[in-house]
Amino acid sequence: MNDFRTLLATHDGIALAELVRGKEVTAAELLAAAQANVDAVNPVLNALAERLDEPARVAAASVTGRESVLAGVPTLIKDLFMPVRGARMANGSHLFGEYLPDFDGELVARLKRAGIPIFGTSLSPEFGTSYCTSSARFGTTRNPWHPGVTAGGSSGAAAALVAARAIPFAHGNDGGGSLRVPASCCGVFGLKPTRGRTPIGPMVGEGWAGMGINHAITRSVRDSAALLDLTAGADVGAPYAAPHQADTFLSATRRDPGRLRIAVIDHAPPWPVAPACRAALEHTVTLLTSLGHHVEPVDSPVDSHAFYNHVFAIIGAQTKALFEGIALQRGYPVHDDEIEARTRIIVRDKGGVSGAQYAAAVDWIHALGRTFGRLMERYDVLLTPTLASPPLPPAELAVDDDSLTLDEVIDRSHRFSPFTAWFNATGQPAMSVPLYWNDDGLPIGSQFAGAFGAEALLFSLAAQLETAAPWAARVPGIRAESAMQAPVGASE
Repeated sequence: MNDFRTLLATHDGIALAELVRGKEVTAAELLAAAQANVDAVNPVLNALAERLDEPARVAAASVTGRESVLAGVPTLIKDLFMPVRGARMANGSHLFGEYLPDFDGELVARLKRAGIPIFGTSLSPEFGTSYCTSSARFGTTRNPWHPGVTAGGSSGAAAALVAARAIPFAHGNDGGGSLRVPASCCGVFGLKPTRGRTPIGPMVGEGWAGMGINHAITRSVRDSAALLDLTAGADVGAPYAAPHQADTFLSATRRDPGRLRIAVIDHAPPWPVAPACRAALEHTVTLLTSLGHHVEPVDSPVDSHAFYNHVFAIIGAQTKALFEGIALQRGYPVHDDEIEARTRIIVRDKGGVSGAQYAAAVDWIHALGRTFGRLMERYDVLLTPTLASPPLPPAELAVDDDSLTLDEVIDRSHRFSPFTAWFNATGQPAMSVPLYWNDDGLPIGSQFAGAFGAEALLFSLAAQLETAAPWAARVPGIRAESAMQAPVGASE
């Protein structure tokens, strides 16, 4: 068993699937190893929402290895509005109780058809609105690099398990940075695809006016590309779709990106960028220059106050609509004690926006997309810090007091992550790449954004960076490999 667990910890998904196809290992053996790995680290990390042992065992037993380039590699689905048949969908909240969907989300169905056994779900903060994966119902997910700091959010549990070498990849979703923030905090790779690239149905047509999208946290760039190949494309009845890709995303990881024009935005007023994050950005600029890319600074085109005012008008209105739908179904309204302080504040301050105000917020967001679209006519890629600070203690991101104003909540969250939500609003693909660790041994990611529909270019660049400055050998102190637990903060 330990040998299989070491395979999971040291091979990416594509390499593991090659072993399955070659009959050197079976999907059932990988599944048992993944379950053991998660069992080894979860008591410290608190990342697992629910195990689905029997459905996963049946799925693994039927894998031939020919289903896809990732067939036979087990994974987890984030418990946030992505239904898995027979799994509780709590969305990080007491509100949903023990709701059990009797159907799969389309993205889950595509992963299953690709021969990827799903053996459980990972935790999320309530409704995914926090950059720290913590909830009143399930507690706080810890960072495998240091358990005293956040793993990020809202896909922090997925990132923590991938970083801890329990599994090579895990599903997540991203409405304001929820893949890229935890990828930065945990030293792994996280790409948010172009709006409409992956399915969000059948429960809804879009999330947060198109700002939300599904994909994954991975250790390797090529696994992320392969997963996007397997899940990309509009589902039946989708309101829109991303531009068609003529070639696979996986093939893009094998192409040289060429000499790119890269614009650097190093500030997001009014919030400062910590010295360690500036050092990480400078390190990345030096690396890009050494690879032959042209890099130059540009000013931020975003008015942060106006931006987050409109973003939270959308979030508040859609959260209120969710609550009204629940009230209609069950026959009584949502009560304050069923939801957390952060949610109460958002709904209190923005749940009552008018239809005209909601429409104006969407129009403002669309106009920002045009602004960034014009910027992308001059540049191939934009570079920013992923975060304005290294990973913080969870208490610094917590919102437990609903006497706070929404502006105070926004400040608490977005002085930590002021850059990531821009690209949810514009719909552009964006990724966090782990290229730097600070003096405390904590990872700090760099964010790259491409033009609308340009994931292939980002994958090409990411693969080049992964080759030039590989991160796979850097491992956290809390890890699953061979059931060995190194001292916290250790790396190799």
